[in-house]
Amino acid sequence: MTTLTVVAPDGAPEVGPGDDLATLLLPLVDLVDGDVVVVTSKVVSKSEGRVRAGTRDEALPGETARVVARRGPTTIVRTHHGLTMAAAGIDASNVEAGTVVLLPEDPDASARRLRSAIHQRTGLNVGVVVTDTAGRAWREGQTDIAVGAAGLLVSEDFAGRVDGHGNELAVTAPAVADEIAGACELAQGKLGGRPFAVVRGRADLVLPAGEHGTGAVALVRAEGGDLFGYGAREAVLRALRGDAADRAPFGAPAAPAELAAAVAAVLGVPAAEASYGLEVEVGAEHAPVLAALAFAHGWELVPDTAGARVAGRVGVRPVTP
Repeated sequence: MTTLTVVAPDGAPEVGPGDDLATLLLPLVDLVDGDVVVVTSKVVSKSEGRVRAGTRDEALPGETARVVARRGPTTIVRTHHGLTMAAAGIDASNVEAGTVVLLPEDPDASARRLRSAIHQRTGLNVGVVVTDTAGRAWREGQTDIAVGAAGLLVSEDFAGRVDGHGNELAVTAPAVADEIAGACELAQGKLGGRPFAVVRGRADLVLPAGEHGTGAVALVRAEGGDLFGYGAREAVLRALRGDAADRAPFGAPAAPAELAAAVAAVLGVPAAEASYGLEVEVGAEHAPVLAALAFAHGWELVPDTAGARVAGRVGVRPVTP
């Protein structure tokens, strides 16, 4: 039997620029080796001076690597950390009116500093997770996720193991740092003024002292690795525009058969194999549609055939990195 306990202590003071989080945390908890210390990104940001005067909209451009989707007042962006979040994780709650809190510049580094400070002052080896609240595709509501981590296996890899029925697991990889973050949010609450929590019972996830591990950045999919790099409307617009700078979120070039199937479904014509990729017989009026289909699949029109100037046959080829 495994027992997991989560403690979110009361008594944490208001955090300001320059405050030492280890000094604030240690009097509130009784730590042991193998514990996981969890701290909200908001107090990390406050201690690191990441509070700004103004509104979310005013701060958003500086925290945005690119826009993923917009729906009315909601803007989903990919941050400079690689996180995909509403308003870049900028928060206007639990902060003075007229100010907002930005995410830490490097949450993994913040976690490493706190872990090292705890070890230096207590001799204890703990893991540290920095959390923030995020929504999820396909699901209503929000949950806390790990945006920073140190001294912790942030995910477990079960690929190749066998379940109780003898089935080999292929891609099972629990994001345990996120699961820890979500469990702690249940104890901390949004309005309880409890920014710290301690998880006990998963010492197997805590790395040896001095080994900080990959950090939570390992849970961030690389640009192009996300199947939903743009919102639905935005994906259509980006493909039609065909700007090379917009290619990365569409991912690696699709297989020829996949593009050929898309051409048949949209244009109703077959695509033949060619030395450079595929060749499609379309009229000039359909060449822009073919160009958009190619772009969305990581392909491009072969320049000397673009516009169906060669007997109505347009070539397409995969885009090389």
